[in-house]
Amino acid sequence: MTDRLTFVDVCSGAGGLASGLESAGFTPMLLLDNKPQACETIRANRPDWNVLCEDLVDFLPEKHPETLDVDLLSAGLPRVKSSAAVGRSDSDPELRLIAATIWLVHAVQPRALLLENLPALVESPAYLETREFIEAELTHLGYRLRWFVLNAADFGVPQERLQGVLVAIKEPWFDSFVRPAPTVSEHVSLGDALRCSMSARGWPEADVWADQAWAVAPTLVGGSDNRGGADVGPTGTKKAFARMGVNGNAFADEVPGPDYVWPRSDDVSEMPKITVDQTAVLQRFPPDWEITGQKTARYRQIGHATPPPVGRALGETIAAALRSPARPVVASRP
Repeated sequence: MTDRLTFVDVCSGAGGLASGLESAGFTPMLLLDNKPQACETIRANRPDWNVLCEDLVDFLPEKHPETLDVDLLSAGLPRVKSSAAVGRSDSDPELRLIAATIWLVHAVQPRALLLENLPALVESPAYLETREFIEAELTHLGYRLRWFVLNAADFGVPQERLQGVLVAIKEPWFDSFVRPAPTVSEHVSLGDALRCSMSARGWPEADVWADQAWAVAPTLVGGSDNRGGADVGPTGTKKAFARMGVNGNAFADEVPGPDYVWPRSDDVSEMPKITVDQTAVLQRFPPDWEITGQKTARYRQIGHATPPPVGRALGETIAAALRSPARPVVASRP
């Protein structure tokens, strides 16, 4: 085994999960996504990575032998619907991609699987049948698995962002896996995260604004491709941003300049807007990570992403398990 572990990443989006895994010591053999804009973003940042723009359901790993001997298969899959929407026809695409990922495990046989989604997939009774399907297939293939929920804020991401996680590891290494422990003792507030960027053009009240934005941001929501223009997400998300002095109904083209006067009003329309680049800060993308496309397309990529620090934390714990001495598998008695 080489020092750097290898992985295949599917439904890669803007590369948030892959970036985190890279920083945890993994080398990607292939990244897969069906959206050309997302593939363009990954190639813009890592031109040497092997990026395939194709639907996961249509992907044939036997045509890509580099995928057949990897340590990890990772998948930041499109988010399942809320429990109330389970069973509706518009929830089918997300469930098909979950199934396609499990069938890909059959073909690739990685030593570990990392699947990230909403907490509902982990906790909701509405997804019990889906979890039972996953567990039965993975157990048959010799994996043991653990479901859990992480809050990205515990890893330095300035958002209250709950993430449902499945980690499955082949039997010889599973007992060495430990779920990631928080990497920060205090959560990073919205104001502290954006303080520097808010003052970048000389706005004299940037520090005062940052001080009153004392809580972590709500979860950024990328929304559906069929949805309207770029904004921070549903009504509840906009209200949460407004409580911290942000107009979330649209994004600004630039941060406030030296002549901007902050009205300190409860009227949302008079509050400063943040930029799409600042939402990338709230997801903790590396500062030099370029998100390509127009404003709406860029925000959707950012809002859908797995924050890289969470990917790194998960990658480090999986890597530690895979680098541990393999324990012999004891056959069960008949």
